Amino acid sequence: MAINVWDILSIIGTIAFALSGAIVAMEEEFDILGIFVLGFVTAFGGGAIRNVLIGLPINALWGQGPEFHFALGAMIIIMLFPKVVAKGWVRAEVLTDAIGLAAFSVQGALHAVRLEQPLSAVIVAAVLTGAGGGVVRDVLAGRKPNVLRSEVYAGWSIIAGLVLFFKIATTDIEYYVLVVVLTALRMIGNKKKWHLPKINWKQDKENT
Repeated sequence: MAINVWDILSIIGTIAFALSGAIVAMEEEFDILGIFVLGFVTAFGGGAIRNVLIGLPINALWGQGPEFHFALGAMIIIMLFPKVVAKGWVRAEVLTDAIGLAAFSVQGALHAVRLEQPLSAVIVAAVLTGAGGGVVRDVLAGRKPNVLRSEVYAGWSIIAGLVLFFKIATTDIEYYVLVVVLTALRMIGNKKKWHLPKINWKQDKENT
């Protein structure tokens, strides 16, 4: 049976976010069980939240056998060879997070578009699928979620939703290119400290 773009994006996002969760867990000095738990939660958290909100049956989550095996294999490999990323924890964490965010954002938006949902629903599906797992990961690791930081994060998911809703990308190749572009933008944004405007309420408060 041929593997479609949905399956490929799911596998890419699952592996990337499983590695992202495992890296964060090891950085926070979790034990082996904690590494597996954080890895799986990161890999499947966003999809689970999306499925609940759009009404997909629960077996849509539990039936992800191949993705589960890919996530498990990726985490086992990184635990067996931690020195592969030991000298670049931060870069490895950002890269895996960026790939997972991009792949799952495109997948979530694509799913909503195929269901002929309005623009608002497409954007919500992209953001929840792309950022949901990372939010759960950061909360369990005791960190401030990336989506709430000043850095542009969920903004890349919104771009994915807009591109797919307005059919700027319509073929499998274009979907993959979009994933690469969003991953690159996430990496560049992190390096250059791009961020959305903030409200300096403390200064205003002091002046009152």
